[in-house]
Amino acid sequence: MKKETTKKTNSLTGMVNDLEKKLDEFFTKKVWQLPKKAREVIVKIAPYLAILSLVMTIPMILALLGFSFLTPFYFLKGIHFGLTYAVSLIFLLVGAILAVIIIPGLFKREKRVWRIMFWMSLINAVSSLLKMDLGGLIIGTGLSWYVLFQVKEYYTK
Repeated sequence: MKKETTKKTNSLTGMVNDLEKKLDEFFTKKVWQLPKKAREVIVKIAPYLAILSLVMTIPMILALLGFSFLTPFYFLKGIHFGLTYAVSLIFLLVGAILAVIIIPGLFKREKRVWRIMFWMSLINAVSSLLKMDLGGLIIGTGLSWYVLFQVKEYYTK
C-alpha cells in the first residue's frame, strides 16, 4: 500500500503559506487597490527606505545595548529592563539582520525578498503581541500587509 502524501498545514511553513494565500485573496481582490503608479513608486523607493530604516536602527540597537551616550537618544536617560526590553532587543536585531539580507534583492525585485518581507511582518506582529502593543499589532501589521500584497506582483525574479 502506498502512503498518501498530503500537504501538512500543521507545520509553521504550511500555516504561513495558508495565511499568505488568504491575505493575498483579501488584499488583492477585496480591498481598495492602490493606483499602478503608486505601487511602482513604492517598489522603486523600497530599497532606499530599507537602507534608511537600517541606518536609523543602528542608534536604537546601541541604546538597547547600553551605549545610549553614543546615540542621539541619550536624552532618554535610562532604559527600563525587563521582558519588553528583551523582546525589543531580540526583534530589533532580527529585523536589522533581515534588512541587511534583503537590500540587494529589493533592487533586483526578487520573489524571495518579498517572502522575507512577509516573514518580517509576521515577526513584527509577534513582537507587538508580546509587548501587548495592540495598536502596533492591528494597525502596523494591517498596513504592512496591505502594502506588501499591493506590490507583490512586482517581485517576480
